[in-house]
Amino acid sequence: MISFTCDYNEGAHPAILERLVATNFVQEPGYGADSFTASARARICEAIGHPEAQVFFLTGGTQTNSTVIATMLRDYQGVVAAATGHIAVHEAGAVEYTGHKVLTIPQHQGKMCASELKAFLEGFYADGSFDHMVFPGMVYISFPTEYGTLYSKEELSAIYAVCREYSLPLFVDGARLGYGLMSPACDLSLKDLAGLCDVFTIGGTKVGALCGEAVVFPSGKAPEHFFTMVKQHGALLAKGRLTGIQFDTLFTDGLYLKIAKGAIDLAMQLKAMFVAKGYELFLDSPTNQQFILLTPEAMERLEGKVAYEIWERLADGRAVTRFATSWATTPQQIAQLEEIL
Repeated sequence: MISFTCDYNEGAHPAILERLVATNFVQEPGYGADSFTASARARICEAIGHPEAQVFFLTGGTQTNSTVIATMLRDYQGVVAAATGHIAVHEAGAVEYTGHKVLTIPQHQGKMCASELKAFLEGFYADGSFDHMVFPGMVYISFPTEYGTLYSKEELSAIYAVCREYSLPLFVDGARLGYGLMSPACDLSLKDLAGLCDVFTIGGTKVGALCGEAVVFPSGKAPEHFFTMVKQHGALLAKGRLTGIQFDTLFTDGLYLKIAKGAIDLAMQLKAMFVAKGYELFLDSPTNQQFILLTPEAMERLEGKVAYEIWERLADGRAVTRFATSWATTPQQIAQLEEIL
C-alpha cells in the first residue's frame, strides 16, 4: 500500500533528525530561550526581509490558528474566512471554542475575492442593527487554500487593501506555505508575502518537521504579552529547542524551499499521469494537493493498493479525491502509482 492521503505521513527530514541527535546533550534554557531558537528567528527574519519581525514557535496548526485569532480579536469580534477555509471546516470549531465566530463569505476554488469581502463589510456596517451582531475583526486566508489553489500577488494585494481600508488585520495561514511558494504558478516571494499581511505562519508539520509552526509578525506588532497567551492556549513547549532546532535547520541553505520544490515537481508528474490515462481533474491545482474525480469502479480498483482522501461525493456517484505529495514522496512511489493505474 502506498499512501498519498496527506503531506505529514512521514516523520521528519533526515537533516532535522541528525541535528536533533547531534545537539541532544547540549544544555539549553527552556521555553524558546535557547540559542537554537534565537538562530531560527534570525534566519526567518533574514529570509522575509524584515529584521524587526517578531517570530514565535507553536506546536501545531490548529493551536496556532486559534491562538493567533483569539489573541488578536476583541470579545465581540469574529474572523472572516472563505466558506471552505480551514478554520471554518477542518478545525473542529477550535476558533469558536475560544469565543470567536468564524464569519464565512463565498469561496471560489477555495479562495475569497476582494470585491466580495468589501461587499460583506459594507453590508455589515450598512445594517442599522450591526451593534447586535458579531463584528468582523480580522480576515483569514490560507496559502495554499484547502483546494491547493493560490492567491496571485494582485489578488492578495487587493484583499490587503480592503483590510487596511477597514482597519482589519490580515492573517495568512501558511501551513503548506513552502508548497505554495515553490509552485510554478506562484508569483509571490516570501518577502512579498511578508509585506502583504499583518501576520502569517510558516508551516513545519507539513513541510519536513516533526511538528511545529512559526508565527511571524512582519512589522513586529504582535499582540501585547503574546508569549504569555501562547502558554495559556497550551501551545508553548517547555523544550522549545525542539521547534527551534527544526526551523533553524529548515532555514539553513534554503532547505525549506528545496524540499517543497521536490514535492511540487512530483505532484505535477502525478497530475500529468492521471490526465494522460484519461482521468478528469476536479480542478487544476498548481500545488502538492491534486484533486482527481474517481468513479466507484476506479476506487474499487485502487482499494488495498493506494491510499488517498475522499474530499467530497458528487450526485452522479463520483468522488472528488485528494492525492497529496510531500517533501518525502519519491519518484519510485509515483512510478508505482502509475503501474497500478
